[in-house]
Amino acid sequence: MTILPRKRHTLAQGVVEQISGSINSGVLKPGDKLPTESAIMEQHGVSRTVVREAISHLQAAGLVQTRHGIGTFVLEKQRNSGGLGIDAESIVTVRDVLAILELRISMETETAGLAATRRSDEQVAELAQALADMRQAMEQGRASVEADRRFHLVIAKATGNRYFVDILGQLGQAIIPRARVNTANLAQDRPADYLERVHREHEDIFRAIQRQDPEAARAAMRTHLSNSRERLLQAQQRFENAA
Repeated sequence: MTILPRKRHTLAQGVVEQISGSINSGVLKPGDKLPTESAIMEQHGVSRTVVREAISHLQAAGLVQTRHGIGTFVLEKQRNSGGLGIDAESIVTVRDVLAILELRISMETETAGLAATRRSDEQVAELAQALADMRQAMEQGRASVEADRRFHLVIAKATGNRYFVDILGQLGQAIIPRARVNTANLAQDRPADYLERVHREHEDIFRAIQRQDPEAARAAMRTHLSNSRERLLQAQQRFENAA
């Protein structure tokens, strides 16, 4: 497995944190234009590749928008459901998460297939890094939700269709079931065992996209999300029977 160098990833995250901090604090306001790539490179002492990776993360988070030939601009903060009728903050119960998983099974099965045919080598490297970050978090006993979310967002970006990115970005961490409910506890699993199974499912998706096999990528994504849904559904049924 090709792993993106840790140093570059850390540098990109540092740029992301600096710019997002300026946006959240109001130093950069909606409509403001970010400095040029060259200016950001000079300010942070990083390469153009690192700057572009950081901007890509900011785009996926819905903080900025790049207008080709003009520049990158700060967006208005998204409140509640925006225009899609989905309020991420309302996704709190197991039933809510199950409903979102049904939506994701339909949508992300296709994003995986498209990503397998359209992905760039750089996006494969981003997926590999997200996997490595998930593994490291697991081994250190830390939450791997952010890396998990990033993995799915990179797949959406690899389709070349910004609307997939918009939908997943709007949902934020709500796309990861364990960010909303304790899935391991509900499924009566040891957390380490549960996370190991989830990680293997992500690896299957990654390998299919890496070798540019769209049918295998669709199948792996459908299996991953269907397994998540089935685990939660069984847990919900056990809870209701006990009640």
